[in-house]
Amino acid sequence: MTADVLTTLVHALAADSRLVDDVMASARAQSPESARLPPAESRRHVAALITAGCHAFPRAGEPGDADFADARRFGAEGAALGVPVGALLSAVHGGRSRILEIAITRGRAAGLPDDVLLQGLLRLDRYGNALERHVLDGYRTAERQLDLDRRAGRIRLLRHLLLGPDGNETGAELGRFGLTAEGRYHCVVSDAADPARVRGLEQAFARCGGVLAPVGGRLSGLTPRLPTLSGTSSLIVSTPPVPVKNAAAAYRLALAALQAARARRETGPHAVTELAGETALAEQPMLAGFLRDELLGALDPADDFHRDLAGTALAYLDRGQRLDLTAGSMHLHPNTVRYRLRRLHELTGFGAVGEQLTVLETVRWWWALWAWREAGPEAGLG
Repeated sequence: MTADVLTTLVHALAADSRLVDDVMASARAQSPESARLPPAESRRHVAALITAGCHAFPRAGEPGDADFADARRFGAEGAALGVPVGALLSAVHGGRSRILEIAITRGRAAGLPDDVLLQGLLRLDRYGNALERHVLDGYRTAERQLDLDRRAGRIRLLRHLLLGPDGNETGAELGRFGLTAEGRYHCVVSDAADPARVRGLEQAFARCGGVLAPVGGRLSGLTPRLPTLSGTSSLIVSTPPVPVKNAAAAYRLALAALQAARARRETGPHAVTELAGETALAEQPMLAGFLRDELLGALDPADDFHRDLAGTALAYLDRGQRLDLTAGSMHLHPNTVRYRLRRLHELTGFGAVGEQLTVLETVRWWWALWAWREAGPEAGLG
């Protein structure tokens, strides 16, 4: 019976999404360097490591190498994104400590005897030690593949150019990497994290005279021309060429465009000019919420039919308010599309079929619909 209680406790840990946020917060607080990584990636890693550990814990015997694949991947991606190994391990320590605290609290609340709880904690601690070794192994393997020593200079230069207040740099430092103070360069940002993809992109941009390296947890850089990147699954955003002195401003814009494109689940190469609307709208989340609640307050996020209405309206606006194109893209009969739009009009006042919205009205409705859909079924109104 005690073993069943312990197994139930471990399964509950694996299924608790709030635990992931709690552990992630502890890890990021323990390691400021790691805290610069994008929160979504950090959460993905923490969730994967907790799930793998909880699944391995109840099994008989010691966990094998296959149980630590996520740990090695975590270490490898940390190396690819330029996180110092000490900072990475500090984050692991912080998360590990928090897991132990939570396990003790929940074990006592479940009525586990002290000796059983102690044995469970010792096993959890042994697993944590093995996890750290595999994180380090993944980091060192990627480090050798990426040749991080030669990346260090590129990282220092790009951090100065892209994060610095004015982008000034000595001609000697720029010249060392093939850049000039008078040159104009595309600023590039990517969400690539897998070491092989990172290495491939760095090499592709180097062949074009570009300099690419991790900056603030994102693969970023400057390049005089863009390589052909057909078939890549990584998202890559680039600006038009700018002077070196404007590199920091271009980087902030490219990063905002990358985040907007990720929200729309885009992949492959994109110019910031292609993402102008999404980027501008993403910079005003409060206004998006106001529009969502004011225009779509009659819709219930938990109602599947209401979600169908919103999805159909978005497709309708994306296709120039063409009923035939909307029906074709959604594999629906035109009468189904017409009915859904009419119901949405009755509920919210959305433009009637055949009544063309102006450009600004289209923006308002599209933005409200997108924000409503992205909020998810669990979101409340207001």
